[in-house]
Amino acid sequence: MAYIESKDGTQIHVKDMGQGRPVVLIHGWPLTGDMFEYQTVALLEAGFRVITYDRRGFGQSGHPATGYDYDTFADDLAAVLEGLDLRDVSLVGFSMGGGEIARYLTRHGASRIAKAVLVASVAGYLLKDDSNPDGVDASVFEDMKAQIRKDRFAFLQSFAKQFYGVGVLSKPVSQSVLDWSFVLGVMASPLATIRCVDAFGKTDFRPDFRSFTVPTLVIHGTGDDTVPIDVTGRAAAKAIPGAKLVEYEGEPHGLFATVPDRLNEDLVAFLR
Repeated sequence: MAYIESKDGTQIHVKDMGQGRPVVLIHGWPLTGDMFEYQTVALLEAGFRVITYDRRGFGQSGHPATGYDYDTFADDLAAVLEGLDLRDVSLVGFSMGGGEIARYLTRHGASRIAKAVLVASVAGYLLKDDSNPDGVDASVFEDMKAQIRKDRFAFLQSFAKQFYGVGVLSKPVSQSVLDWSFVLGVMASPLATIRCVDAFGKTDFRPDFRSFTVPTLVIHGTGDDTVPIDVTGRAAAKAIPGAKLVEYEGEPHGLFATVPDRLNEDLVAFLR
């Protein structure tokens, strides 16, 4: 089954591989489900059934003009779980994908869910306001949207370097990985790329933490300049009962590609 229809008729592109206990991998912005290449191989080799899907507006899913909010994203995830009749499933959300997990549990409950993993996740609250003084200033998100509108392609190339922590002396990923990430990013609808900045940047997931009633693992790099750990990973681990926090010292946002072996080992150990 390559596509599952969401509640509003949007076609969600799904890849369903392997046998065993199901793991659903939820991708980050502005990529696709294919960003989990290293994790997919490791989980399949560890005996899991692995499901990835492209968020609406991204990759091979439908590119509608509406629905770029977390209630809708959570309902899209529900459509995938129900369409494949997945039960005892582990959800792994990277970056923006962590928000889907948080809002899904609030809107749909945990009856189908066995475990949750938040990897460099936005779950918490990114936006700086009176309740969140350590958050990211709104001007940062407005500048991102302005750059995307002006030259989305140049933005994606420069953003990828920050995403993976690439600098003059630091080369944690190859140029080929940067090129691959660019290809995944340009597959997205430009409208979705813009509107999702507000979705992940301005959605407060702190009330959703009370809905986490399953074992939860939080993994985050301390060098993450894209999604700062204090207002997301550390806040989530503190608020979710029994959550385990694993900090990757000095690692940037895109740790699925900078330290894939370490991440894969931690995922397999927790999911088993």
